[in-house]
Amino acid sequence: MSDFIPVNEPLLAGNEKKYLLECIETGWISSEGPFIKEFEQKFAARVGRKHGIAVTNGTAALDAAVDALGLGKGDEVIMPTFTIISCITQIVRCGAIPVLVDSDPLTWNMDVTQIEAKITSRTKAIMVVHIYGLPVDMVPVLDIAQRYGLKIIEDAAEMHGQTYRGKPCGSFGDISTFSFYPNKHITTGEGGMIVTDNDELAETCRSLRNLCFQPQKRFVHERLGWNLRMTNMQAALGLAQLEQLDKFVDRKREMGERYTALLHGLPGVQLPLAHTDYADNIYWIYGLILDDAIGFDAEEAMKRLASKGIGSRPFFYPMHKQPVLKRMGLFDGEHYPVAERLALQGFYIPSGLALTGEQMERVVEQVIETLAK
Repeated sequence: MSDFIPVNEPLLAGNEKKYLLECIETGWISSEGPFIKEFEQKFAARVGRKHGIAVTNGTAALDAAVDALGLGKGDEVIMPTFTIISCITQIVRCGAIPVLVDSDPLTWNMDVTQIEAKITSRTKAIMVVHIYGLPVDMVPVLDIAQRYGLKIIEDAAEMHGQTYRGKPCGSFGDISTFSFYPNKHITTGEGGMIVTDNDELAETCRSLRNLCFQPQKRFVHERLGWNLRMTNMQAALGLAQLEQLDKFVDRKREMGERYTALLHGLPGVQLPLAHTDYADNIYWIYGLILDDAIGFDAEEAMKRLASKGIGSRPFFYPMHKQPVLKRMGLFDGEHYPVAERLALQGFYIPSGLALTGEQMERVVEQVIETLAK
């Protein structure tokens, strides 16, 4: 369908082409090029961090973060059930035990009031995942972590340019991670970043991303790592995107406010929360949650929208219902009703930075028509 409106289209209107041509003309196309360090330094500075370690994607950033903290067999990590599977993969693979909490029905983030009751003598860390546009309420989490001596892994993949009480998301964890997938505010095509203020963690992550080669004995390995290196071309793209981040954030908020104005009052639909007392929504995506009274679920709504040329995407599927994890014997008999409802009734409509005002109006027209039926 030629006039199909995709769920996301990135905006590449800055110095992207100029910097990429520089990579080609100089021959610096591998992970050895100069854009890597510049991107790491400027991105880390933007989120108020001492160290930035560029990697191949956001999943790789999480894998390295879990490994760098030394989490292993029998260690418990408290995390949200409503998130992408990337968050749990390395926890499970290293033999640690994921301990889940449900979501807040308004912000869609992890319900921080449930965390403390889940702590045991085996708890070693809390993984915080900021979801869709609003950050997790961090003050209670930081307080709990301090009182119990727990590490915080902060997944800020969707929070480029967002703040919590005026402080950048990505600045709260012992180690924090970002993704640069094409649907993020900053994209490198594929890519990710680890940020931290801890010198030792930073050095460990740099080693882990480079197969744990040793400076003096390159092919003698004391530890297993990965090849998680970002290329100079990806970093060039990321640097050009970073230069436009403030503009991108303003654009996303304008889009979110426009959608809300056009959809306000539509019966049977929960719209994203515009703000809390600690943050204004950044509208990484614009999500809708259908009431049961609508008579069909998100999957059916997305099918109907697709037939009208409108792209959409489902909300995350909860960890406690993932078949691969259930086959491992995890989360037997566990139920998290808010997350289950979000997964069944939630989806998001086109939200990319390249979306035009005319396209937004067409999306809204079709959403109203589809849900009114």
